[in-house]
Amino acid sequence: MTEPVDPRARRLFDTGRTGPGDLAASPFRADRDRIVTSPFFARLGGVTQVISPGGSGLLVHNRLTHSLKVAQVARAIAERLTADPGNLALLDKLGGCDPDVVEAAALAHDLGHPPFGHLGEAVLDRLARERLGLPDGFEGNAQSYRIVTSTEIRGAATIGLNLTAAVRAAIVKYPWTRLGYPEPHPRRMSPPPRGASAPDWDPASGSAKFGAYTTEVDDLREARAPFAGKIPDWQQTVEASIMDTADDIAYAIHDVEDFHRVGVLQQGTVAAELIGWQRETKRLGGLTDAALDAGSRQAGVAIEKLRRRLHRRDRWVSDDDAFAAAVEQVRHDLVDGLLADQFDGSVAAEQYVARFSARWTRRLVDAVRLTDSPAVRSGYVLLDRPQWHEVQVLKLIHHRFVLDRPDLALHQRGQARLLATLVEALLAWIVDPAEEARLPQRLHDLVELAEAELPAGTPDRAARARGRAIVDFVAALTDQQAVALLDALSGRSGQLWTDAFVL
Repeated sequence: MTEPVDPRARRLFDTGRTGPGDLAASPFRADRDRIVTSPFFARLGGVTQVISPGGSGLLVHNRLTHSLKVAQVARAIAERLTADPGNLALLDKLGGCDPDVVEAAALAHDLGHPPFGHLGEAVLDRLARERLGLPDGFEGNAQSYRIVTSTEIRGAATIGLNLTAAVRAAIVKYPWTRLGYPEPHPRRMSPPPRGASAPDWDPASGSAKFGAYTTEVDDLREARAPFAGKIPDWQQTVEASIMDTADDIAYAIHDVEDFHRVGVLQQGTVAAELIGWQRETKRLGGLTDAALDAGSRQAGVAIEKLRRRLHRRDRWVSDDDAFAAAVEQVRHDLVDGLLADQFDGSVAAEQYVARFSARWTRRLVDAVRLTDSPAVRSGYVLLDRPQWHEVQVLKLIHHRFVLDRPDLALHQRGQARLLATLVEALLAWIVDPAEEARLPQRLHDLVELAEAELPAGTPDRAARARGRAIVDFVAALTDQQAVALLDALSGRSGQLWTDAFVL
């Protein structure tokens, strides 16, 4: 294979593809093609974003459509930044910025998300650590990195998707492991980077968010080697920072679309929260944190708590005037605009939603800028101060009026129980000596892979390998596959065994 000129285009293995216009000529586009033709990417169409598609009665975003939108926004940002001659010297100094790399990373960033979205992520992490004895637990970003580097098995080799160093580095939002890499670990910084701090309930467990498991740390080092001396070990590459910013933009906008469509976001309740804070700013600002907690259901309290949280965590950008302006902007465009008429499924209603989405996407993409000295909790690519605050307010509306709803909590508690029961059922199956020959071949392969990754002498090596295999297996299911598999394992399925999906 002709060696690519860009050192960031190095791969782990020679694919045998050569010739002008092929891998050597456009390795990053080849990466994009490998990602979108992967079964891991196709599976995202059956994975929950926030609302399970089957339960909404309407078309809402899933992990696949989310990834496509993130890729669209990320490429727009990359092309905008690289089109400005004033950015080129800094981009080169920081390791480069290629729109194809950014697009590929955006398409791949959610490959590791398990069934039922972030709920599934939390459940699998708890089970992995407490039930299966895996110190690394489970993390969706780390699972994505594992997929592109390890869990795609071809013959006797495990090469993942065999992506370039640049794309692998750009996938990593959190370039550290849970505990050990890099050293000193970012969670010990003051303040720590976003996502690096330990959960309040278990500081010894390591970072809340991380980009690679211990088994993939050597690959992470190799992928980031071309950036050594250009960016700190704990900092995102420019291309990862663009992907992360695009993820925030897409998340903030299309979740609002979905919840408007399904009738969850009601004009009156959202208006009461925003206007309540605007009218009572001085009084709410004078309350103690304890008083705010005691009156958490009062209009305006959630907005005030957000303002204080931003002051505590993000002093580098938080500003009261910008926050107030963001509340007003969201109130004007969301409450008095999008939510003013109930969504009725008509063409006119769909067109209005599309215009809202396009207007906000353009507003936020146009507000993205490059910096040579980011704050610890930021990256080299970030939103301008006004738009950064607007995204925080939009996210608060999502949490306050969707994630905190009792009916969603009821639904998610059932999904959490389903995943826990499924893991227990698979564990019982995999340790049954009488059933070893009848285990799904994929599960056999994953056990062998996990055991080969663990050094000889690892405590409980066989048990850990089984645990990681179960986690990899469950994380690769769609929502409906998880439900169907548990039904079959529980004897509740009405399907014939010949009708079951291939294990």
